[in-house]
Amino acid sequence: MSVLTHVVGQLADLLHPLFGPSAVAAAIVLFTALVRLLVHPLSRAAARGQRARAQLQPQVVELRKRYARQPEKLRAAVLELHADAKVSPLSGLLPSLLQLPAFFLLYRLFSGGGDGLLTHRLFAAPLGGRWADALAGGGVFGPAGLVYVGLFVVVAVVAGFTYVRARRTVVDAGAVGRVLPFMSFLTLVTVAVVPLAVALYVVTSAAWSAVERALLYS
Repeated sequence: MSVLTHVVGQLADLLHPLFGPSAVAAAIVLFTALVRLLVHPLSRAAARGQRARAQLQPQVVELRKRYARQPEKLRAAVLELHADAKVSPLSGLLPSLLQLPAFFLLYRLFSGGGDGLLTHRLFAAPLGGRWADALAGGGVFGPAGLVYVGLFVVVAVVAGFTYVRARRTVVDAGAVGRVLPFMSFLTLVTVAVVPLAVALYVVTSAAWSAVERALLYS
């Protein structure tokens, strides 16, 4: 935890001349970008894997027809197909899994004291506060509430963009494929319930993902 505090603190010191009282918030955004940059090679590998799975999709459709009433054989046949093509069906999950430690560390940091970081703000909203605190303190359009309104607008735009692209490019046409495009809107719920500092991480990561996927899957 102290290492993360030190990293965020050092970044905030560098950014203070530009962002003043909101330097810690800016440091969290920059920290998020650095984390995403580190896992970008895996994201590129995941993109290659998805394109490979897309090429296998006609064969998967045929297998579903052949084993429509034999789910175990269908599962085994699909796994064998991916293994023969040297394509991992889970490769797309690795970038997200590697980001989880940073998410949970930030959550713990800003939920348990923050080593002084909780005293900092993004405009009128404290980094350790939540949307419920902003609503209680001044309502939806109060000084702190407006910060969350801005975040919700950004998340809605990013989620809408991600939804449209997911509907066009999703490989799995089954139940997962139908639900997956809607998952981007769950970010709205996350932003509403986690501390603001963590919400900044989530929003920045979601925006990065949207841009990254647009570039890698275009």
